[in-house]
Amino acid sequence: MIEPRLLQPGTPPPAARGFRMPAEWEPHDATWLAWPVRESDWPGKFPLIPFVYAEILRHLTRFERVHLIVPDAATEVTVKNLLQKSGVNLNAVQFWLLPTDRSWLRDSGPMYLLNTQGQKAILDWHFNAWAKYPDWHADDALPSAIAHLQQLPYWQPVVHGQRVVLEGGAIDVNGEGWLLTTEECLLSTTQQRNPHLGPKDYERLFADYLGCSQVIWLKRGIVGDDTHGHVDDLARFVAPQTVVTVVENNPGDDNYLTLQENLDILRNWRGPTGEKLEVVSLPMPQPLYYEGVRLPASYANFYIANGLVLVPTFNDPADRHALGILADLFPEREIVGIHCVDLVWGLGTLHCMTQQEPRATRNGTPPDNP
Repeated sequence: MIEPRLLQPGTPPPAARGFRMPAEWEPHDATWLAWPVRESDWPGKFPLIPFVYAEILRHLTRFERVHLIVPDAATEVTVKNLLQKSGVNLNAVQFWLLPTDRSWLRDSGPMYLLNTQGQKAILDWHFNAWAKYPDWHADDALPSAIAHLQQLPYWQPVVHGQRVVLEGGAIDVNGEGWLLTTEECLLSTTQQRNPHLGPKDYERLFADYLGCSQVIWLKRGIVGDDTHGHVDDLARFVAPQTVVTVVENNPGDDNYLTLQENLDILRNWRGPTGEKLEVVSLPMPQPLYYEGVRLPASYANFYIANGLVLVPTFNDPADRHALGILADLFPEREIVGIHCVDLVWGLGTLHCMTQQEPRATRNGTPPDNP
């Protein structure tokens, strides 16, 4: 076993060592999930949520391993019983006993990198519950804990002496140096993650730590988004130069102008040598409310797994249209709709709860010393 190492500031950053963040459609070793334990995230609907998770696991385990975080051994026994009844392939599930505050691993879990030699490492960004909630310390500790358990080296990005906050749902990458994000999430003074950073600071961070030299800044997120502008409810790479983006067709809807503005940015974007994006529109479902709260229902919150794309559905006429568009874009993968009317009451769906671990050819081997 090789001792994991926290690679300190002052040593060459990941990109200088040949590391990059792979695209989500690249081969996975596994998907990470955290079992839901916080009833207050789904007030009044929590008893339904474990069954949604079980259905997601049933599909994922047909194609890849799942690393499932549970808080203790007693919960593991209960969860195994439910998963077995639900037809989940338990041979493809590995349980990890770790404390969590919430189960949105896209934002709190480890962000994996690969280098040109097929070596794997982890980025441990600071997590502060979207600069909104006071209880985040258990979630913040997850990436470094997993790095130690997996015997992987890891970085904690620091700028001006402060750890940098970055959630996985705030960015999307094509694996070849391009990155999507929003001004609302990273640059707004509302739910401000990093007051000491400006756009050029972020662009340098993305280049140094993710291997992304081209940043596409969209404007605002959808109505109801508790994260204040995560891009994974807006626009996603589905191929190196292809982006799907949600579009609202009703001019009277609160999302209409915002999504039109983002659509124009994507259509007009040009890379340093004139590269263009192929932009594919996804519909938005009709507004979805519960207890008078508009929920962040979006088909862009899909998750790309090995041989499979899980897509949130909302008992909406647009479900069929969205599934068809994604089927055309991923002809070699199964497209599976997951009913998310109850799940989205927690203000997130499939992409928010998952975190991919890319496949490495030399798993567990740290990069050479500088």
